[in-house]
Amino acid sequence: MKTDAIEIFQTIRAAMQPYVTFGFNARTNSDKEYDLWSEKNTVVDGQKKTELHFAGVKVLKEHVRFYFMPVESQAEVKAIFHADLLTLMEGNTHFVIKALDEVLMGHISDALERGYKLFKQNEWV
Repeated sequence: MKTDAIEIFQTIRAAMQPYVTFGFNARTNSDKEYDLWSEKNTVVDGQKKTELHFAGVKVLKEHVRFYFMPVESQAEVKAIFHADLLTLMEGNTHFVIKALDEVLMGHISDALERGYKLFKQNEWV
């Protein structure tokens, strides 16, 4: 079980980094923040977009925040995020991570994979 914020951050960032090879750009890549964006011209909900945030992770004072793409419906949320991960959700787009074990990391990895498939299916990346 990891409880050190830097170690949690590094573990989640390592899971996110391979998605650069799938068409995302790492806009921020520092010791305490990492995020991925799609910079493809696309249309979302009838609005033209030149960029879409996919995911991010950031070290804060007492925890790590894992940001994840916006989802439009409760059905999508349930399809992407495991129930255990949903208990850590604050607001609509981020999760507060204070401890990370292999099970929770597996849920985060699964969410990244499912989110990527959704982006690919919608031609957002």
